[in-house]
Amino acid sequence: MRFKATIRKQGAPDEVRDVEAESRFKVYDEIRKEDGFVVSITEEKPFHFDINHFNITLGTGVKRAEIIRLARNLAAMLSAGLSISRALSVIERQSSNKNLKKVAAGLAESVKSGASFHEALTAYPKVFPALFIAMVRAGEESGSLADSLTVVALQMNRSEELTRKVRGAMIYPSIVITAVFIVGILMLIYVVPTLTSTFTSLGVKVPLATRIIVAMSNFMVHNVTIVFLIILALAVSGFFFFKSKMGSRWLLAFALHMPVVGELVRETYTARAARTLSSLLSAGVPILDALGITQEVVHAESFAAVIGDALKHVQKGELLSLSFAEHTKLYPILMSDMLAVGEETGKVSEMLKQIAEFYESDVSEKTKDLSTIIEPVLMVFIGVFVGIFAVSMIAPIYQLSSAI
Repeated sequence: MRFKATIRKQGAPDEVRDVEAESRFKVYDEIRKEDGFVVSITEEKPFHFDINHFNITLGTGVKRAEIIRLARNLAAMLSAGLSISRALSVIERQSSNKNLKKVAAGLAESVKSGASFHEALTAYPKVFPALFIAMVRAGEESGSLADSLTVVALQMNRSEELTRKVRGAMIYPSIVITAVFIVGILMLIYVVPTLTSTFTSLGVKVPLATRIIVAMSNFMVHNVTIVFLIILALAVSGFFFFKSKMGSRWLLAFALHMPVVGELVRETYTARAARTLSSLLSAGVPILDALGITQEVVHAESFAAVIGDALKHVQKGELLSLSFAEHTKLYPILMSDMLAVGEETGKVSEMLKQIAEFYESDVSEKTKDLSTIIEPVLMVFIGVFVGIFAVSMIAPIYQLSSAI
């Protein structure tokens, strides 16, 4: 993944040039060095198999939970007086993950060679997110690296916890729907053929719904391999589609229009954006850098676009809350209102923290009740499925019994 930006130097409107870097953080670092501002920035993201949603960083073999633990351990050792290189050596020796051992060894070697910790981290962009690197840099510049590592560990942990809760709430309906689908296939392969042979031998005239089910059953019985390959192909293509940019956009739009789930999605992304921005600003990261990194952390295209819009407003000298006030269908009104109060009082970081805590708590409560809300919907779904099948297959039996 690479970023391309067009920058313009302050006071020189004709001096425009392009900058290319492997992270948004490096782009803004270059801009700050030249005392310029961003005209436009685009992300080049080649297609790849991404399983970050399963808590794994592709191509590194290092889980997000291990990065959080690394940050906490480093913060504890630095607070105890250990040097960063010695702390990294301890991490290397105590880790059971060979990939993390390599990363820790590489970081220790870079630091011993004279590089700062945040510069060493940029060599592993797939392991350490931009948020982590930015917080470390801010901590090194302010002389409070241990505090910054503690904050970034808390931020990443809160984000992961929120994701786990939402994902966990969706496990129950997913299992039920999958079970119904499997039972339906098994009935079509093993149960329906028995009933079909009975109807055929007795010469019973079956209704249209029954004929459709019988036709599906006959196809599955005589083409088991083809059916299995079709299901596998649909599952794999569906997985890759929803991981693609278009698929993710479609899935997010669908989720936002669903009752209950839509509100849950909005609050989850609001909490993530507010927590990230608050952590960066409290660590002393410049507002433009903080917004750029938050845009990258949020991931979801539509929600990230609002952050990008906010960045443009701030570049023009306008209020940060203005962009959120213009997109209340994505970010709740409370976000823009509390941000406006924070801007008036000079406590933007504190207000963002309060927003994050409020929505994190709200999402936590709603995910607890989500299974109770979804259960009646699932019961209706199962009832319709069973009802269609029962009526289709039992109706001919009633016709037969009434004719006797």
